[in-house]
Amino acid sequence: MSRLRPSLLYLAARARRPALVATTGILWFMFTAVAQENGGLRGTAGTSPSNTALPPLYAPRTDPTAATEAESNAPPAQYQPISPGALPDDGALPDAEQDAFDAPLPGRQTATPVPAPRSAEDADAETTGAARVGTVDSLDEERNAAEQRDQQRTGAIETNIRQREENPFEATGIRAGSFILRPTLQQGLEWSSNPGGGAGGESDVLSETTLRLNAQSDWARHAATLDAYGTYRRSITGSDFKEFLGGADASVRFDLGNDFQLNGTLGYQRRPEDATSAVELPAAAIERPTSQTITGSLGLEKSLGKLRLGLTGSVDRNIYGDAELAGGGTLSQAERNQTLYALQLRTGYQISPALTPFIEAEFGRRAYDVRTDSNGYRRSADRYGLRVGTEFDRGEKLSGELSAGIISENFDDERLETLSAFTVDGRVDWSPRRGTTVSLNGTTEIEGTTTAGESGSVLYASTLSVSRELRANLTGLASLGLAWRRYAGSDERDLTWNAQTSLTWWLNRYAGVTGRLSYEKLDSTLAGRDSNSTSIFLGMTLQR
Repeated sequence: MSRLRPSLLYLAARARRPALVATTGILWFMFTAVAQENGGLRGTAGTSPSNTALPPLYAPRTDPTAATEAESNAPPAQYQPISPGALPDDGALPDAEQDAFDAPLPGRQTATPVPAPRSAEDADAETTGAARVGTVDSLDEERNAAEQRDQQRTGAIETNIRQREENPFEATGIRAGSFILRPTLQQGLEWSSNPGGGAGGESDVLSETTLRLNAQSDWARHAATLDAYGTYRRSITGSDFKEFLGGADASVRFDLGNDFQLNGTLGYQRRPEDATSAVELPAAAIERPTSQTITGSLGLEKSLGKLRLGLTGSVDRNIYGDAELAGGGTLSQAERNQTLYALQLRTGYQISPALTPFIEAEFGRRAYDVRTDSNGYRRSADRYGLRVGTEFDRGEKLSGELSAGIISENFDDERLETLSAFTVDGRVDWSPRRGTTVSLNGTTEIEGTTTAGESGSVLYASTLSVSRELRANLTGLASLGLAWRRYAGSDERDLTWNAQTSLTWWLNRYAGVTGRLSYEKLDSTLAGRDSNSTSIFLGMTLQR
């Protein structure tokens, strides 16, 4: 007994509630007194644990003789605190704290915590004994997201590496409002065997200056572009040769909504009349007159499902300056001035997003400023045309259109024969690989004349060009041109072909060295028209 009392005091000191400890101590002393009166302790100190099982200390004392053996050996009830959070989530006390003194007092009712509501997944887990897992798709998504996070590349800590530019020598341009301007200046020396391109020309060394400007809109919906150029050539060896040629082409596109689109163009060109022109000047003329061409068009397009409808009106104005004569004075070319008005109606059907066949009808009027020329002919005429072709658009890879048809002009003067021709027109832009562009352009044009009794001529012209980025700082250009002229009412023919190649070596983004070699030859059945010209150019190209 003396050895049990220190243990009692030790356990009581560890009790959580002082009231519970005091009550337990009083009950212990009462039990000890009763046990001594009934014959002392059961068993000896050396008895095995199976023979020394004591009745529970918290058993009711109302009728100890009526308790059965099963009731005396029943496990103690687990303590349930009233305050939530007094025990861990599993409701069990640590091993060191689970002893007889943590049990509730006899006859005292303990509070049972209300269980939290269970979800359907928890109910299934209790019923089947297995926890619900996510779907296969959700597991795959989580695994893919984890792999993407692990595979993300991070930059080096010690360096800041700049990304490589696709074209480090391309002009950056200058922003002007909502437009991007890209000016280019080219200055150099040119040697030419025949600067004027006419028959019997002499070689000369020239200074050539060319200024170009490209402007492109930066609009979200509509689009506008402008290409302008000017070239001045002048002899530096003492001859009197000099010339200026220049021009500009602008285009605009407006998306009006409801599948309507409005297109407009405006162009201007000024240059000395080409030596290969069909018009023959008097032998006394020392130079060819200046020609100016003004063009404009306005068209409206409408899409109805796969059906494409278009109506375009155009105006072409040609003005010719006076020709200077060797003996002094000038020769007027005013009777050659004329304007062509035309209206084109096009109907197409989109077979696929990349292919749209069409048919186009044209009606027009060519009106001369001088109603009756110096030879007494009225050269104004009505114009009719019909073309069949197709448009194709595969983005930057391939785009353009090709067409073929007939064109006819009936003159007001019945003495002039109607001028008719088979037409072939088109433009194709093809990029077989990055950095390479192949362009093909073809036109059919009816040319007027002031020669008595003649109706004019038909000119077929085409140009094939290839541009290539040979290296990041080396670009090349090669072109081949062919023009064939047929004179109406006769067997006379002109054949002109030209070839050109050029290379530009870029020192940096803003400056480069340009070399160019070109050749042109004219073969004609008319006497005194054959000519050829070779030129070599070397200079600097500046861009921004």
